[in-house]
Amino acid sequence: MVSLTWYALLGRLALAAILGAVVGLEREVRERQAGLRTHMLVSLGSALFTIVSAYAWTDFTFGNGIAYDPTRIAAQIVTGVGFLGAGAILHQGQLIRGLTTAATLWIVAAVGMAVGAGYWLAALIATALVLFALEPVRLAVTPLLDRLHSEEALLHVEMRAGEGVGNVVDALEKAAVARLSEVEHVTGARWGR
Repeated sequence: MVSLTWYALLGRLALAAILGAVVGLEREVRERQAGLRTHMLVSLGSALFTIVSAYAWTDFTFGNGIAYDPTRIAAQIVTGVGFLGAGAILHQGQLIRGLTTAATLWIVAAVGMAVGAGYWLAALIATALVLFALEPVRLAVTPLLDRLHSEEALLHVEMRAGEGVGNVVDALEKAAVARLSEVEHVTGARWGR
């Protein structure tokens, strides 16, 4: 029977908890539904299930040529975390919130499984990539998406003393009509005026 030493067991469980907490801390800072403790527990639980799956049942004999499959418990982690992640997804009107949090719960489960199985380096690399995807990628992509999807604009108008706002309003109305005509031409849509 293969077993882990006390130190190896402690190291795996502690690393899984730490890596899950690091990802959870980012979610906590961004004030998302699942934060540090939730991610820490998902990673730690996944590591423990993986350790139990790989090491706790090796002395069981099934007989009659039935092979022991240590992946059965680990496979159920994916199902369980999918259920937990679904609880993090909220539908608010036309907005769906929580998808990234659900994805981070899913990935910290995988990180915990990797640590539990002894793939520490893979878990460390995956955690670093998760943190890269959550912050630097968000910071780089958000301004680009804001420009592409922007429906609001800031207009700065300088007027001479005594001038009325009527000319500005007329100019804005003409610009809006021109823009609507352009949209109608491209999309074939009709706008009520």
